[in-house]
Amino acid sequence: MALVTLVLLQMFAVAAGVHLLTSGLLDEKEEPDPVASAGPPPVPVITAGPVLAAGGNGPLPAKGTLAERLTKALGDPALGDRVGAVVLDAETGTTLFGSAAGVGITPASTTKIVTSVAALASLGPDARLSTRVVRGASPGSIILVGGGDPTLAGPRAQTGQAYPKPASLAALASHTAKALKAAGVAKVTVAYDDTLFTGPRVSPAWKPVYIPDGEVAPVTALMIDEGRVFPGNRNRVSDPSRVAHGAFVSLLSKHGITVSGSAKRVKAPAGAEEIARVDSAPVYALVERALTLSDNDLSEALARQVALKEGEPASFDGGAAAVHKVLARLGLTDGVTVHDGSGLSPKNRIAPQALARLLAMAASPANPRLRPVVSGMPVAGFTGTLGRRFGKSNSAYGLVRAKTGTLNGVSTLAGMTTTKSGRLVTFAFMADDVTSGGGEAEAALDRLAALVAAG
Repeated sequence: MALVTLVLLQMFAVAAGVHLLTSGLLDEKEEPDPVASAGPPPVPVITAGPVLAAGGNGPLPAKGTLAERLTKALGDPALGDRVGAVVLDAETGTTLFGSAAGVGITPASTTKIVTSVAALASLGPDARLSTRVVRGASPGSIILVGGGDPTLAGPRAQTGQAYPKPASLAALASHTAKALKAAGVAKVTVAYDDTLFTGPRVSPAWKPVYIPDGEVAPVTALMIDEGRVFPGNRNRVSDPSRVAHGAFVSLLSKHGITVSGSAKRVKAPAGAEEIARVDSAPVYALVERALTLSDNDLSEALARQVALKEGEPASFDGGAAAVHKVLARLGLTDGVTVHDGSGLSPKNRIAPQALARLLAMAASPANPRLRPVVSGMPVAGFTGTLGRRFGKSNSAYGLVRAKTGTLNGVSTLAGMTTTKSGRLVTFAFMADDVTSGGGEAEAALDRLAALVAAG
């Protein structure tokens, strides 16, 4: 039966070939006669225009109308008596509106825009932060070396759906145990090295309640779960380095490695042999997280990484000096004075115009390495710290990307939007003499951003 089927298939193939040859379809020199279509004429394909109207370069909003509306909205008593505001055309840098635009105002967490731009410009978007295990000076000793990655996940972290996916202490312990066993080592002492960062762990400018209230952890180069007591909890541990060391030792024991001795803080020998390592997500993803979630711990770590890259001490002062150095290369130092990376310091001063200029630079096609600043900012009504602001009835719903900032008496909002006419603009609205409830000030800032989007 199979043989008969094969013969029939071969006969069909030969017949088909003969037909094609006789009809001229295999002769490349012959052109087939045109055949008139009996059906209706084809329907033309019409494509939609660019999402941002003229690619973000629509006509500029009328200055007079925009100024009148914003000036009236800036008079909202909820914003207090000290308010700065600016709206810039993202492409040309032209000031479309300004009120005390060059005055330094306490920025709160909009400081993270400055830190993020500096991190991307200095470190590059693809850099990663490494946590390592190296051999100690004596036989049978190893050292857990912190690389300044506060997102390192501890053993209780649920990282399956996390973005960006963090490095794992459990993976580091597994790699370490495997390497030790391969070398015939089953018993070790484990010290830890968190000396990458220097200076005080808590800024003297911070309020004493910041750590007890869970706003931030003591800044160290070795920590898990951003120094939290457990993942998702606001409470912070007093010594993140020792807690990370203890978790690592426990994980090693589960992999059959016996650990003797107590926790000891050391500095790893120069050129020590590396046994294992895990790397963080790339800097571009860390920047997105820092901006979307207003992550204080990550922002402080990024500022110190900039300090290391720029040859400054990895401290609060060194980070501030390094960020200023990077901004100087970008030509954007005017109106920027910072003392930390997160914006928790009430001593920080940034002019609205400086923030808007930084955002315009990040949005420019000429600076693709800075683009994560744009993609990382919360979207009105959807993500991060703007997820519960700008209701669906608001004209700015889904159209505004902006970084929020809040401290006692301070409320700020800096970001970008595409106007109704399709023009990409950046803005900064900042108030640091707010006496009303924080929610009232936030609502006033949201109304200002909505006016820009509708311009």
